[in-house]
Amino acid sequence: MRRSVGRNLSFCAVAVTMVAVGAAAPPSAASGSPDGGAHKVPVAVGYGGAVASVDADASAAGIEVLRDGGNAVDAAVATAAALGVTEPYSSGVGGGGYFVYYDAKTRKVHTIDGRETAPLAAGSDLFLENGKPIPFADAVTSGLSVGTPGTPATWQSALDAWGDRRLGTVLKPAEKLARSGFTVDETFRSQTASNEARFRNFPDTAELFLPGGQLPVVGSTFKNPDLARTYQELARKGVGAVYRGDIGADIVRTANKPPVDPSSGYNARPGKLSAKDLKAYTAKYQAPSKTSYRGLGVYSMAPSSSGGTTVGEALNILERTDLSKASDVRYLHRFIEASRVAFADRGRWVGDPAFEDVPTKQLLSQRFADSRECLIKDDAVLTSPLAPGDPRHPGTCGKAGDKAAPTTYEGENTTHLTTADKWGNVVSYTLTIEQTGGSGITVPGRGFLLNNELTDFSFAPASPDVHDPNLPGPGKRPRSSIAPTIVLDKAGKPVVAVGSPGGATIITTVLQTLTGFLDRGLPLVDAIAAPRASQRNAAQTELEPALYDSPLRARLEAIGHSFKLNPEIGAATGVQRLPGGKWLAAAETVRRGGGSAMVVTPGK
Repeated sequence: MRRSVGRNLSFCAVAVTMVAVGAAAPPSAASGSPDGGAHKVPVAVGYGGAVASVDADASAAGIEVLRDGGNAVDAAVATAAALGVTEPYSSGVGGGGYFVYYDAKTRKVHTIDGRETAPLAAGSDLFLENGKPIPFADAVTSGLSVGTPGTPATWQSALDAWGDRRLGTVLKPAEKLARSGFTVDETFRSQTASNEARFRNFPDTAELFLPGGQLPVVGSTFKNPDLARTYQELARKGVGAVYRGDIGADIVRTANKPPVDPSSGYNARPGKLSAKDLKAYTAKYQAPSKTSYRGLGVYSMAPSSSGGTTVGEALNILERTDLSKASDVRYLHRFIEASRVAFADRGRWVGDPAFEDVPTKQLLSQRFADSRECLIKDDAVLTSPLAPGDPRHPGTCGKAGDKAAPTTYEGENTTHLTTADKWGNVVSYTLTIEQTGGSGITVPGRGFLLNNELTDFSFAPASPDVHDPNLPGPGKRPRSSIAPTIVLDKAGKPVVAVGSPGGATIITTVLQTLTGFLDRGLPLVDAIAAPRASQRNAAQTELEPALYDSPLRARLEAIGHSFKLNPEIGAATGVQRLPGGKWLAAAETVRRGGGSAMVVTPGK
């Protein structure tokens, strides 16, 4: 065991178990296979490429593809497909996500917006009844919350543009894993338990995830033969089976008439999805968001996700503060306040750019950040909800761009993976079905859950007096906080790639991980493991237990901060380029039971 402490950040001291930074991963970590019971280690260093995810079997699937000559894109799709098996409550064929890719040959960053879309029949009143928002719980577990899945289209689009392998090839490890099964851990059991009541409303969901009518037992083998057959069909027919074929027809039928157990008494609201919605769906190739921080290029997702613009604006706000020399209190204070300001601007300005005039470039301008940074004082705390600024017309300090409005709710699940290959390509990919367990509705005979992503829309304007860019609309993408990020040096080579699940806490998790690594001098695995804070333009900042119970809390409260406890925020992964063609892969040490970092060939 080694204890690592970042400079000037004593509260972030974390113990990294199993394998130390710079040490070779044990053979099982580097060469584990989906049927070989790969072990979790939080950090691995070596050659030939790297994969980091929340799950050892999924990381092993990516490593298998890299070892067989595939590149970082091939490995990312393979890892994502395997996560659809082992992390079915966070990702899968029935969901969507955002894909960020660095091309080593051109030294360019590209992205794919694979976000789910609202049905073409959806209006701004999608979640209104008699002029009022329906109960959130009713929307969550319903067909009404199901958006057109984007994950299969994202996989195919990424492989078509940058991959070296066919879809059928990279799906093979996941297909094998679904058929042979994986070992149930405590995280999978606890996530099943938290969904047990609503899963029992749907016979197909209960049959799959509550075998024999009981919660899956830790240490038992969980198999999903229906999903194995679905992957086989995708391999044989391509993703057209989803967007123009039988799988898609099953998705539409299930969303529009959720198969509820009649004896449950549950009334699942029907969806509005159609075959036309699936045929119209496209995963969008688009330019990344970009900002400069400490002379580095920070690339992430532009809208429809708010991740890139909000992380980028917060970094720009922090640019004027030397965080490397700041005390723990000043560092956290500035981080919290920059997050508060950036979330205020996000709420007013960011939505689907196909429907909203989103000032992406202006939100990421240093001039706008400077006009907002001046609000932050070292001896006082801003009041939330804070009014947004106007990035189109950055004015004098404190000039509002509109009235203040509260931050709307966003579910806190999803999963993230990062990959790199021997040629220097890198992928940062976050995928989701929205909250843990998605809609709770399994497509009969297909082995995957449908998303409830449309609950990321505002059901009604956050404030009746302020324009809300995130109301539902026909074919519209709900705003996301997903922020897969790749940082490049001045020569255009990768420094680090990170990302996290966690709903709106994704933004603050990525921001804190980046500042911990780039500014505070923490090794990547320690920056990921550091106890987190999350401020999202709310009256209280959320703290994980290690911060909530630390003396720093009282010192921050003396300035004016108010806090509440959040047991766990995010579950990040990352890769770091090292000299000589080496990669370091890093994942969580504890959160979600710890993550899994692997390299093709371990080496110091």
